[in-house]
Amino acid sequence: MRRRMPALTLLLALAAAGCTRGEPSSGTGVPSADAPRGGASTTAPEPDVRVEVIASGLEHVWDIDFLPDGTALVTERPGRIRLLSGTASRATVSDVTADLRDVYVRGEGGLMGLLVHPDFAQTRRFTTCQTHQQGGAPVDVRLVTWELSPDGRAAARVADPLLGGLPLSSSGRHSGCRPTLGPDGTLYVGTGDSANPAVSQDPTRLGGKVLRLDLTTGGPAPGNQFAAAANPAERLVFTYGHRNVQGVTVQPGTGRLFAAEHGPDVDDEINLLRAGGNYGWDPSRGGTEYNYDENVPMTDLRRFPDAVPPVWSSGGSTEAICGAAFLEGPQWGGLEGLLAVAALKGSKLLLMRLDEQGTVVEVGQVPALDGTHGRLRAVRPGPDGALYVTTSNGEDDEVLRVSPA
Repeated sequence: MRRRMPALTLLLALAAAGCTRGEPSSGTGVPSADAPRGGASTTAPEPDVRVEVIASGLEHVWDIDFLPDGTALVTERPGRIRLLSGTASRATVSDVTADLRDVYVRGEGGLMGLLVHPDFAQTRRFTTCQTHQQGGAPVDVRLVTWELSPDGRAAARVADPLLGGLPLSSSGRHSGCRPTLGPDGTLYVGTGDSANPAVSQDPTRLGGKVLRLDLTTGGPAPGNQFAAAANPAERLVFTYGHRNVQGVTVQPGTGRLFAAEHGPDVDDEINLLRAGGNYGWDPSRGGTEYNYDENVPMTDLRRFPDAVPPVWSSGGSTEAICGAAFLEGPQWGGLEGLLAVAALKGSKLLLMRLDEQGTVVEVGQVPALDGTHGRLRAVRPGPDGALYVTTSNGEDDEVLRVSPA
């Protein structure tokens, strides 16, 4: 199926919040970007964009990544790995046989993020994020590295786990878990706080963090901010004080990392990641609250004056933002360099323009994906320069290809 849509419109207005600089979004005390004067306006009508359904009939497609031969792997949250025959319309979907019986499928947990290794042509390796159980009881969220058979029909574990010990709640809530390859070849992993009030601000626990790992060993990557820490878990921490990181992406040309993060019922955030930074989420209120108090600010600048404010906040409502990726390549015309962010609750693909400091200054969306395919989860740039987006509705889910017409 192909849908040719009219030119993309960038509304020069704030998403959801409608706040101007100096006017805090609800519940944060964090200012949003400037709203335009004189109301919304549009960009030049270029280029036209095409949305194609690459595959359908799937279930909660959590992630997608691409193999050197033009095929692609996808993960489904109920515990399935699938192989797409290509990235053209109506690709064939095949099962990849893999032992996933230990995956704890409940709530937000299951088989989640996926990363194909950069040396896949030699090693045939890829890594998944998954929730782990023993005897039906939840244990942890972990990274597992697999080797795909030459025919693409089966995968065997070669590092089980590559890294374990990420917190997991019995409900599966706030399980994370998004892996992304950094510009230096290191592995960045966004994690959730497992709805545990003490986790995000505890440097010795791996939830509510962005981790920086060696992709081969699962140990700390060289140069980590807390490499000299006594606790082994702390040596892996790149940033902390997060609630539930759902997307991590690298900005082409700058190497800067940005994370998309779920707020409670306000203040989804886009964060520019700074090594060692605290992003200010603390539902324990400094260790005084033993319940998961979601009435605290998403970025609590009173409790943590040095916390890193977001570069964008949704304000008084949430979109449940998820996967994120930059539009890269001259084929995108005036849209090159925009940050594309999927929204689960919002059922849309947001487009954000950033200034030189990394602050979001314009927000718009793709009209052809505004409620037309339901909940959107993963966003990955493909080797062909197109953007690949997955849906997460629970039945007849899809992999979509978004490209300039």
